[in-house]
Amino acid sequence: MQSREGAHAMRTLAKLAALKTRCRRRGLWYRVLNRLERAQVDWTVRIIERVRSPLLARVLAAIMAKLVAALESPLAKLTRTLGVELARRLSHIARTWGNATAEGWTRDSTFARFLAAMNLNSAQFNLSQQRDS
Repeated sequence: MQSREGAHAMRTLAKLAALKTRCRRRGLWYRVLNRLERAQVDWTVRIIERVRSPLLARVLAAIMAKLVAALESPLAKLTRTLGVELARRLSHIARTWGNATAEGWTRDSTFARFLAAMNLNSAQFNLSQQRDS
């Protein structure tokens, strides 16, 4: 019978292999990771059954975080950064005007995504203007 830690380690390695597959399919594998990081993941997935080394676990966690960040869509990034902030500001303004339901706007991910999408074109326009000058 396999221990709980062993089962968790197997799931983590399976997640790493699945993440590698997703990144390769999207063409991110070679763009995001350097040669050493790719080799580390390849050898770990092929050879190791269970990660016992805390150092290896930290290295793999950092690589996985890098890959997950690269898989995030531009709209998701903009929602996380700009959309949430805009929702917070609009909620504050609406509350000062007496709108009691505006408190929930800050926790509404759909509203934040809407605000980000509405500002997507203007954000890209502003970024392209900054690059040109």
